[in-house]
Amino acid sequence: MKDAFSIKGLDGARKLSGTIPVNGSKNAALPALALPFLFSDTVILENVPVLEDIHRVEELLASLGVSCKKQKRRYELMAHAARQTVLSPDIAKRLRASILFTGPILARFGSVSFPHPGGCVIGERPIDLFLEGFKKMGARVDEKNGMYHLRAPKTGLRGAEIFFRTQSVTAAETFLMAAVLAHGKTILQNVPVEPEIGALISFLNRCGASISGAETHRLEIIGGKPLRARGAAYTIIPDRIETGSFLILAALAGKKITISHCEPEHAGAVIEHLRASGADIAVGKNMITVTAPKGKRSSFYKSIPLKTHEYPGFATDLQAPMTVFLTQSEGEALVFETIFEGRLGYVHELIRMGAKIQDMGPHRVYIQGRAPLRGRKLESPDLRAGLAFIIAALVAKGDSVVHNAYSIDRGYEHIEKRLQKIGASIKRISS
Repeated sequence: MKDAFSIKGLDGARKLSGTIPVNGSKNAALPALALPFLFSDTVILENVPVLEDIHRVEELLASLGVSCKKQKRRYELMAHAARQTVLSPDIAKRLRASILFTGPILARFGSVSFPHPGGCVIGERPIDLFLEGFKKMGARVDEKNGMYHLRAPKTGLRGAEIFFRTQSVTAAETFLMAAVLAHGKTILQNVPVEPEIGALISFLNRCGASISGAETHRLEIIGGKPLRARGAAYTIIPDRIETGSFLILAALAGKKITISHCEPEHAGAVIEHLRASGADIAVGKNMITVTAPKGKRSSFYKSIPLKTHEYPGFATDLQAPMTVFLTQSEGEALVFETIFEGRLGYVHELIRMGAKIQDMGPHRVYIQGRAPLRGRKLESPDLRAGLAFIIAALVAKGDSVVHNAYSIDRGYEHIEKRLQKIGASIKRISS
């Protein structure tokens, strides 16, 4: 039996109210869990979210021999007994983030083997950037029986200059960590400036790393020796994608909702897009409040064009929820997905719900707003589209069932319980 979400729609009414806190960032926690290989002592992580992707990484750490003491959202990780350098195919093929471990393991032990990483099916995610980068650092790369086998020179990885043809957060984090143990200077260029990278750099520098260029597109790392945390803890920053998802839901279905425990600065793009549409948003130090405009329905919002972009632009991970928002806004809008060519594949399900969306190829859709949505049975294709389906179901008239809850659990912790606390009629069922 697989879990699904049963949802009663609000038929466009704004009835949800209360406070919903944001958890630690999934995209910051995943690279943090690969840090033990860079340290000679214990790495402490705090505010780690409880997610299926995190559980898969825990399994991966155990298979690699990393010691993990866990208490609620606090992890104590030690790699002193780790010797395994093969990433379990059963885990890695289900988890795109498994590739984050390749750099630290290769740099520490001189070899690593792994399958082509899996995860959400949202378009091609080639690993050429990784293989080419490791070759520049002196590694030999072989592929056999569906596995990549990398081996560093006997003297270890060496510093190199790596230019990312396309900005990749995962690639930047992988080579940033590898460079900490590589001998000499590594220069990374065309690096994204996502907050998750900045948080990682800040902690590494606190623990003895030499990394300059934080929050710029050029990083310079002087590596060559393991780090020591000396009891310092890495507190995972708030999840900006979760923050944006809740903001969009609040604008569509909220009477007055406060998103707490967040970092408003990291949600600037979605805040400004919603404000441009007419949403009433008040920003505090670590909270954001959305208040419904006078009236009952979302036709008070106006449509605006949407183009995804690397941070600080509008995040591709928020494109699907924002598309739902635009189906309920006044006017017409073009959505331009610039990051992944397969990320608009979910829109046919919104069309089945009544949305007026014209497919214009793998990167664009054209939306005619103010289309009443009707409840349907839906299949979540990935975690971000799955959350968008929950939002659409709450806006719709009638009942919906969103299948494949696991995909949503990968990125949103106990979503049904958290939405119930602000008045949503949603429950987990076995399907």
